[in-house]
Amino acid sequence: MKNAYQLIEPEVHSTSVVFASPHSGRDYSAELLARITLNPLAIRSSEDAFVDDLFSAAPAYGAPLLLANTPRAVVDLNRSADELDPALIEGVRKIGHNPRISSGLGVIPRVVANGFPIYAGKMTRQEADQRIAEIWQPYHAKLQELLNQSRAMFGEAILIDCHSMPHEAIESALRSGNNGPDVVLGDRFGAAASEAVVERIEAAFAAQGLKVARNTPFAGAYTAQHYGRPSREQHVVQVEIDRSLYMDEKRIEPNADYDAFKKMITSIVAEVSDIGRSELPLAAE
Repeated sequence: MKNAYQLIEPEVHSTSVVFASPHSGRDYSAELLARITLNPLAIRSSEDAFVDDLFSAAPAYGAPLLLANTPRAVVDLNRSADELDPALIEGVRKIGHNPRISSGLGVIPRVVANGFPIYAGKMTRQEADQRIAEIWQPYHAKLQELLNQSRAMFGEAILIDCHSMPHEAIESALRSGNNGPDVVLGDRFGAAASEAVVERIEAAFAAQGLKVARNTPFAGAYTAQHYGRPSREQHVVQVEIDRSLYMDEKRIEPNADYDAFKKMITSIVAEVSDIGRSELPLAAE
């Protein structure tokens, strides 16, 4: 099996900031495509396509970049490993109410965007456990290692969890007549990152003319909840970017604005990376 993730490290690790893209993986195996009910384009509808490329400059600015290879439709790395869906996985008992699981978006998704089912029937618990062991666990072990490394080197860690959102998700969350945000920053309403860190990230996006909102409609999922510990100088901010700004959502192809938008994101990556350099002289003493 292909590695669950790809880690691109900087030549010189010079910032406490870590970038990660857990939903841009597109290693769709022939075996998977042969057993699902969806065509090769539909299975990609939950994918944060091209986010790995948009943020690819991070290592040039001294920050590691952790990228999922495995598609979100196979394992959702922004879910807890125990969010198993009894409607998909044999032998799983329903425990309480989890709206993500109920909607088919557990750690092993039952559906893609718009609720289209991925499989015709159920999968074995053994297969589900194997996916967790071979994909989820290695990715999160590496992510924790990177955060520990940043805290050891700089006294803090700032994780930028990079995502994209369907344009219609923004429209459906807003009242009619309002223009939606281009970017949503999720810090779980202050629980996952300090106000000072979020303000500087917001300023980096706003300086490029992007409209930024916080926590609505996306406040941050498992990664922000699990790793965000601002009291311990471990901050997590989930970044959601409107896909329509850089891609044709139906065809899953870059649009005419893609190159210019990527250049803009590169400038933002440079600004955000600088946040983790503010304490560098002190840490070096």
